[in-house]
Amino acid sequence: MKILVTGARGFLGKNLIAGLEALDGETYTICTYDKSDALLDLKNNTKDCDFVYHFAAVHRPDCEDEFQVVNYEFFQTLLGFLRENGNKCPVLYTSSVQATQDTLYARSKRLAEDALWEHVRINGSRGIIYRLTNTFGKWAKPYAYSVIATFCHNVSRNREIEIHNPDIRMNFYYIDDVIADFLRHLKEEVPPGEDGFYRLSQEYCYQVSIGELAETIRGFQQAREALYIPDMKNPFIKKLYSTYLSYLPPDMLVLPIKSHKDDRGSFTEVFKTDDRGQFSLNVTKTGIKKGEHYHNLKCERFFVISGEAKIQMRRIGTNEVREYLLSGEVPQMMEIPPGYTHNLINIGDTDLYTLIWANEVFDKINPDTHPCVVPPLGKES
Repeated sequence: MKILVTGARGFLGKNLIAGLEALDGETYTICTYDKSDALLDLKNNTKDCDFVYHFAAVHRPDCEDEFQVVNYEFFQTLLGFLRENGNKCPVLYTSSVQATQDTLYARSKRLAEDALWEHVRINGSRGIIYRLTNTFGKWAKPYAYSVIATFCHNVSRNREIEIHNPDIRMNFYYIDDVIADFLRHLKEEVPPGEDGFYRLSQEYCYQVSIGELAETIRGFQQAREALYIPDMKNPFIKKLYSTYLSYLPPDMLVLPIKSHKDDRGSFTEVFKTDDRGQFSLNVTKTGIKKGEHYHNLKCERFFVISGEAKIQMRRIGTNEVREYLLSGEVPQMMEIPPGYTHNLINIGDTDLYTLIWANEVFDKINPDTHPCVVPPLGKES
């Protein structure tokens, strides 16, 4: 199948092409057109294309006449090429929820919608019109039409963001959800809404105020520096954080982490969460024993990444010591329940690397870590 994509170097175009190329078991011939290409190339590609995604548009032009020229007249030219070549392939056009408003941009989008409906009537083609709202995600240009792109770009560079009315609430779509909906039309005839237009399912529409949006993105910056991972159960936060990371300058992708080192090895807090505890990396030198303590509430999981470990564990109030051997060669996870004093001993010839999860972030004021040797010194009360 041959796919023609206009506006191929733009936000939607780049993500659609990436989506097409990532489809398993499918091979598409992708033809592209952008403003730097020749109209003759566009005309030739309309001879035998099987589907058209028309994304070419202007949102903030240098001259207001561009709204009419690019958003409407160029689309008419494309549709004319299809009719001239006798091509009845489906055409998917991205309009805007603003199309019903009385602005130059809105009128140009509304005229383009009418042009596609007329093309459908004359040519017998299938017309697919999406009235999109604010779409965000990787590769959107800041200072264009995505407030999220602008906020992420500026916050990630410690720049100020300008907010006129923080209480205004806006609806947002995530780019991957939009692209997934677009791709459905290649294999099935998806019915439009009652008004004839296409929109994403309500579950993919996220409403948030501008003030909340700015606060959340600023919070990403602060949380990242404190090693915290945001709440990934919230689909909007998950998608927004991924978007924020995509705007980080390359030299900020490496995050310095403080490691506590001594002659026994090191201990490094790596990830923290508000509701899932924290992950740490423990390095133990050969022959060294660490631990010899118990917790009342805190529980842990030990996973040896490299080296050979012996873990000794004894329930408080008993004399029975149990021993467990873990190795980086045999993936195993060991859980340490509360009320058990335990240790970690490097019995190998190399440094022992152990990934440790705890169900709570370490609290200096209430560490819940109580020294207690594992081998019993006598009967405990």
